[in-house]
Order: sequence, then C-alpha cells, then structure tokens
Amino acid sequence: MNTKKTSNQVASLAAATLQDSSASKTAKSLAGSVLAQSSTKKQTGSGLEEKASQVLKSNKYSLKTKALAGSVLSQSVKKR
Repeated sequence: MNTKKTSNQVASLAAATLQDSSASKTAKSLAGSVLAQSSTKKQTGSGLEEKASQVLKSNKYSLKTKALAGSVLSQSVKKR
C-alpha cells in the first residue's frame, strides 16, 4: 500500500484545473484523481496510471498537466 498523500500545492493546482473551463478532459481527470487522494488512502487505478504515463511522455501537455500526472503516478500501487 502506498502511503503518500497529495501536497497542498498540487491539491490547489488540481482544484484550479477542475474550475478552469479551458482545461482538457485529461487534465480534469488527473486533477480529480489528485484531489481524491489528497485526504484519503485511495490509490491510483491502473487505467489512470497508464493515462498519466502517456501524459508525461507526450510533448502536447502543459507543465501543469504533467505535474498532476506525476502526482497521480507517485501515488500508484507499487506492485504494478
């Protein structure tokens, strides 16, 4: 089990992303996961792990979206 939790800075970024009407569907998906993990023991599912990995490998996403992806991956299940 992963015991990492979302930092306040990344949680704020996630909240702002969810409120941003111009944010991509991918960014909002990652932001939702980040916030879900901010105060609970929830962990990233395998589907979202794959999406976050693709975001980090791609040049088309912003640094903010990549920060959300990094947070999601850092809270993933270690055994996968």
